[in-house]
Amino acid sequence: MHAVAEVLPGTLGPLSAALSLSAGVLLLLLAHGLKRHKRRAWRAAVVLLPIGAAAQFVWRHSVLGALFSLALLALLLRHRDEFAALPDPRSRWRALANFVVMGAGSIALGLVIVSAHPRRVVGDPSLTDRLEHVLYGLLGVEGPVAYTRGVDWTVGYSLGALGMLTALTTIYFAFRPEHPAARLTDDDETRLRALLDQHGGRDSLGHFALRDDKGVVFSPSGKAAVCYRVVSGVMLASGDPIGDVEAWPGAIERFMDEAKAHSWTPAVMGCSETGGQVWTRETGLDALELGDEAIVDVADFSLSGRAMRNVRQMVKRIERNGYTTQVRRVRDLDDEELERVRRAAADWRGTDTERGFSMALGRIGAPGDGDAVIATAHKDDPDDPAHPASPYGDLKAIIHFVPWGPDGMSLELMRRDRSADPGMNELLIVAALQASPALGIERVSLNFAMFRSALARGEKIGAGPVLRVWRGLLVFLSRWFQIESLYKFNAKFRPRWEPRFVVYRNSRDLPRISLAAMRAEGFVTVSLPRPFPRRRPVPAPRPCAHIVPTLPAPSPTATKHEVHAA
Repeated sequence: MHAVAEVLPGTLGPLSAALSLSAGVLLLLLAHGLKRHKRRAWRAAVVLLPIGAAAQFVWRHSVLGALFSLALLALLLRHRDEFAALPDPRSRWRALANFVVMGAGSIALGLVIVSAHPRRVVGDPSLTDRLEHVLYGLLGVEGPVAYTRGVDWTVGYSLGALGMLTALTTIYFAFRPEHPAARLTDDDETRLRALLDQHGGRDSLGHFALRDDKGVVFSPSGKAAVCYRVVSGVMLASGDPIGDVEAWPGAIERFMDEAKAHSWTPAVMGCSETGGQVWTRETGLDALELGDEAIVDVADFSLSGRAMRNVRQMVKRIERNGYTTQVRRVRDLDDEELERVRRAAADWRGTDTERGFSMALGRIGAPGDGDAVIATAHKDDPDDPAHPASPYGDLKAIIHFVPWGPDGMSLELMRRDRSADPGMNELLIVAALQASPALGIERVSLNFAMFRSALARGEKIGAGPVLRVWRGLLVFLSRWFQIESLYKFNAKFRPRWEPRFVVYRNSRDLPRISLAAMRAEGFVTVSLPRPFPRRRPVPAPRPCAHIVPTLPAPSPTATKHEVHAA
């Protein structure tokens, strides 16, 4: 830096470290881009390494340093074919736009900072001098404006911070992973629905592939497909591939090719045992049991017996309090009632953040979803000023099921009025199970219970110390995440348990995959805090053919919905 200072106008100021720090951060991000095999990062390294070799030899007279840089350059040139990961086509323009906007804002704010101490300025610098001082300050270099009483440090640090902020944000947008927008086109949806009509009964999560914010890749034959979303550089698939099992390998290969082309980390959340076997066999990935899905066989369900006493008593108590239920196909609801259900589901959502990805559809009553089943609880409000009339009439709770083949349904959304009596979820699940034979439903998929087997085995007599410690940790985490509560809620209905798995490349990817999954589900948001809370907009009444987004609120354990159990 001292050698560079000799050829710069003025002297290098005390903030020259800011320039060094910016260069260091740039090199770290460049290294990250090289690790992810980004073509743009390779090009930047090929340009910088010869410059680094020359600098080592000329300024430091280090032959070893120059040879080391040239050796790295030779390695990059020899293995150039491995650096073929595609960048985000939008990132280049986003980085340029960020540089222009942040640069202009930094210059304007810098002029304010330079002019904010008129009594400490030496002489009377012109506007050109002040602008020159700002430009130098953004680079960490002293400018022509001088101050007294230590103001130099204040102005210098402020300008250096602005310059570093502009540089870091621009670098971030230039090297960040791709985050494509929703790419499920009308043609993709039509093809997926055709596959679900033929093979939808294989996986209870199949219908969730129709979310609008998922991308899709098809097998070469078009008989299978894998739906996914990219979050933080992780290519997340959910459930099993859609379509013919024999065509799954072709769709999986296309999925892996897409991940490799963009240097995304491939992962699958919530696949079945069969799906996990195919994924691991075809890709060499590993599988880890994530939890169990609760499935109730309608023919075996009954409220009689000691095991169902608690559920039976709760349902009877709620019915005595005047609640009634209705279970219908969505296509049997008229436009006015469907719109009321949509608005209630949106207003009763427990969080401001829209949630759901792997086990949530995010809409009610969309075209093509007429086979979905909706169960509603009703109670007339008393003519009492203490109980004002609800804008949703007598509607008190909603449960929405999506089709699972021709003879099944999968629980997608549970919402209730906070003023309703506890036990609405139990009431509606029992009502849906009892009405299933008339609807031709033979099996019902309920919630997904994360780490269910560990909780069940850890509470049994004779459990080992490791299992007990693991269960204790899960119980402790249940204070913030619905782990134990979902397991106990599902167990009320005496279901059979089907294991679900997460498929991943290697163990060191699991933290990154976990964070990406939580971001996809809506439980982790990377955004600046809002200074003032913003009310959620209530969608205006629309015809039945339109879709009003009403995303569910699944638990942080990748469940289908948020459960408000008694």
